[in-house]
Amino acid sequence: MKWYVAKLVFKICNGGRPQFDEHLRLIEASNFEEAFLKARMLGLREEVSFLTDSHQPVRWEFVNVPDLYPISCLADGIELHSNIREEDQAEAYVRSVHQKAVNIQLRERPAF
Repeated sequence: MKWYVAKLVFKICNGGRPQFDEHLRLIEASNFEEAFLKARMLGLREEVSFLTDSHQPVRWEFVNVPDLYPISCLADGIELHSNIREEDQAEAYVRSVHQKAVNIQLRERPAF
């Protein structure tokens, strides 16, 4: 069996501005085709509809698997995914990255 990283994209339908949620998932499969099929099946199984506290309908619709990458081996520090972003407000982006890192450091650590 081999490991793959799959990006699953979901559309959040709530009557407002279009939103998309991108998930990176580890998939174990015999080959690329099986990994793609497993990732798609996972996305389809995770579609859900519900009502908010204010009784507004929300639906998470699975869109597809736009990226699938084989992982040669699971090892400390391997790259699972990368994405190059272009930002109009570079300094604001850098500040938000630093703030998120601080937030991670301040969170309580889960007990294992």
